[in-house]
Amino acid sequence: MYNLKSIILTAGVVLAASAAVAQEKPALAFVVNAASDFWKLSEAGVKAAQAELPGYELQFRYPAQGTAALQNALMDDLVAAGTDAIMISSADPKNSIDAFNRIAAQVPLFTTDSDAPDSNRIAYLGSSNTAAGVQAGEIAVESMPDGGKCMGFVGFLGADNAVERIAGFRQAVEGSGIELVDVRGDDVDFARARSNVDDVLAANPDITCMVGFYSYNPPKIYEALQAAGKLGDITVVGFDEDPITLGAVREGSFAGTVVQDPYQWGYQGMKLMAAYLEGDKSGVPADGLIIVPTKKINKANVDAFEAELKARVGG
Repeated sequence: MYNLKSIILTAGVVLAASAAVAQEKPALAFVVNAASDFWKLSEAGVKAAQAELPGYELQFRYPAQGTAALQNALMDDLVAAGTDAIMISSADPKNSIDAFNRIAAQVPLFTTDSDAPDSNRIAYLGSSNTAAGVQAGEIAVESMPDGGKCMGFVGFLGADNAVERIAGFRQAVEGSGIELVDVRGDDVDFARARSNVDDVLAANPDITCMVGFYSYNPPKIYEALQAAGKLGDITVVGFDEDPITLGAVREGSFAGTVVQDPYQWGYQGMKLMAAYLEGDKSGVPADGLIIVPTKKINKANVDAFEAELKARVGG
């Protein structure tokens, strides 16, 4: 004969265990490549996705510094803590293949912003950086009908997003009389990003155009040109939607900027990973590339674009 007290105690243990399991939500993480205001839009996208994914815990994580070693250590920590899927913008994809493959062997791994196509990541969701570079080159061609010499500025010279943007720019200006003479890297050191521009102004008086390939580069170009009294004398093409960049486009100090859609990276990325964990892999195309279009912003459309940004971040 069964003991009633034992049955009640056993039932209580089972219910308690079931409740504990129910409270443990699958965790999804979005890992960026460095601390930058650029990522606020992705963070807003993750927040919007969280409202639609109440059964998941969504995390937005910055590495302590923008290095591959710290990024990879952060991913290891996330996996050890029970994170179920990760999306990352790689600071140095070529030297992170082994680390990425180690993570991908444990949890579904996706990339954004800067791809690592030689790794075992499942898919890349982000811009076509080559197409974005082409758009930047088109802005230069439209603004410099007589040609000129450009200097580029970027964070990680070896990152795929940088390499592809630079290649796209060169492709677009070919035969136009515009030459991208060189590109200076700064490893996402903001002080160095500024000094790179100051150095070019001092040492290269023949430069008539500057291209900021990462989000913080155009504001540093603006600061340096303003300090040198050369705003408007040098054609500037930007990337992304830093407020200083958009203000410079509005006032005519910059020719234009190419903007991505990092809000959608965060929003779509979380939805994609949640679906994947649930067994729905239909969102992953055969080539593993999910491209979110970029667009050119100039004086004519900058106000409408900025209003859209404020609505997203405010929401």
